[in-house]
Amino acid sequence: MAPASGMLSSHERGLVLEAIDLGMNVVNGLHEFLSDDPVFAAASAAKNVEILDVRKPRAKKDLRLFSGRIKDVTCPRIAVLGTDCAIGKRTTATILTRALNDCGLKAVMVGTGQTGLIQGARYGVALDAVPSQFCAGELEATIVDAFESESPDVIIIEGQGALSHPAYSTSSFILRGSCPDAVVLQHAPERTHRCDFEGMPMPLPAAEINLIQTFSDTKVIGLTINHENMTDDEVDMAITLYERELGIPATDSLARSPERLVEMVLAAFPELEIKLTVAA
Repeated sequence: MAPASGMLSSHERGLVLEAIDLGMNVVNGLHEFLSDDPVFAAASAAKNVEILDVRKPRAKKDLRLFSGRIKDVTCPRIAVLGTDCAIGKRTTATILTRALNDCGLKAVMVGTGQTGLIQGARYGVALDAVPSQFCAGELEATIVDAFESESPDVIIIEGQGALSHPAYSTSSFILRGSCPDAVVLQHAPERTHRCDFEGMPMPLPAAEINLIQTFSDTKVIGLTINHENMTDDEVDMAITLYERELGIPATDSLARSPERLVEMVLAAFPELEIKLTVAA
């Protein structure tokens, strides 16, 4: 598996070619599509191995524009967004999806980045590699595909970047393409500045919530905490503080029971709890 970003150095190219020569398939998360490289293509053909360029979008003639069909998706759509990149959105989305399935609801996760797809998301699109005109449409079509194929009770959409972060536009496309009924926001209370941007202070959750709810016709239904550089007692204090300040439930997806995530969703969508009661 290649690195998630950047381009291969000559040394790395040699290592990948060596792996191909040993008969290994290659899963590539780069923006550099190895299957289009004549050297890699010839090497993989010679050894009868596969190069999977996870970020490679479909041909331009096949890319889909936003159509409005998202209105046909009648189950709740919940996007897991964040106040920064690399803050745990994919992890929370994965845990939430698993927890909902474990409690008896059918939940499907839609990936929006290369790592989620590499980790096995059945439905998804690497949005940062899709031409911007088609991002909302590609995500919408993927969600519609998941809904029609799986008939889920709820769809969880993995977030990317942060809506307030000037380095990323993917959060805006996720909000536009999925038209989520609700958002769960991930935040790291002890992170003082944006990841990789030391001169850019982290936003407060309240400010990010206001921005999300102003930008999109949706509602933030809960806050999840990334506990980096925090003790367990500090996590407890943060949960209490944010619940009081924001008026929404808060939890730590990794350090607290996943049942709290389920409770967060059921509180926002009582019809799901009724479905569980009927099924029981």
